[in-house]
Amino acid sequence: MNPVRAAARAALRRTIGEGRTLALARLVADSGSDVEYAVTRRGRESTQRLREMKDRYRGERCFIIGNGPSLRDMDLSVLRDEHTFGLNRAPLLFTRMGFQTTFLVCVNRLVIEQSGDELLNASCAKFVSWQGRRFLPASADVTYLKSRRGLAFATDPSRGVWEGGTVTYVAMQLAHHFGFETVILIGVDHSFATKGPPNQETISAGSDPNHFDPSYFGKGYRWHLPDLERSEMAYGLAKRQFEASGRTILDATVGGKLTVFAKVSFDALTQGPQVTGARA
Repeated sequence: MNPVRAAARAALRRTIGEGRTLALARLVADSGSDVEYAVTRRGRESTQRLREMKDRYRGERCFIIGNGPSLRDMDLSVLRDEHTFGLNRAPLLFTRMGFQTTFLVCVNRLVIEQSGDELLNASCAKFVSWQGRRFLPASADVTYLKSRRGLAFATDPSRGVWEGGTVTYVAMQLAHHFGFETVILIGVDHSFATKGPPNQETISAGSDPNHFDPSYFGKGYRWHLPDLERSEMAYGLAKRQFEASGRTILDATVGGKLTVFAKVSFDALTQGPQVTGARA
């Protein structure tokens, strides 16, 4: 920070206190980021793409594939002809599944910073946090998402999304905007072997026990500890919004600990004539 800015911030601290100074600094930063989103090519194109996606899949169903270890024992190949959302390092699953997900959503800064090439190598439609733009080339073929503060469910993601402590919640907001009538969760285990303060940045000391692949957050990878309480608050908002729209979110995670959504059998949903929806 330059001396003039440092002096100004010190004066603000003395006048309005540390907490209000930090809040004001965040507001200024957010405002500058929003202006950049509105005036730059990357931001304008992202806004246009999001608006064009509204209700494109009305009446259809989709699967949001979490990253929990429960996926290790599931046959995901049956989802080949379904609409699917992959999250964060989902490309690690693509070879085993035999296909790429329809959409890929990544909003965690550390994942974008450390796995940007993996993200860009995916050929599916990609939705990435605007805060991660500095880690990707200006020519990256992605749709950027603005972050917004406060408890909210965005029915129009072009105006920003609240991340809710989990990329799964962001995918739910996109699925609603895209018009999906039924959203089915798998791999959302909502349980972590690694413990610690929520949102704290940590460095993995070895193989990852919390995700479907031991290299997901493998040795030396920087990641944020989960905030399960905030995630549950976000999921509650999603449940209410979907129900208010006459739609539903179901949980087909095998052995998952999440209790917000009605539980359903993955096998029952994907066997025989019940399979619906074709990938775009």
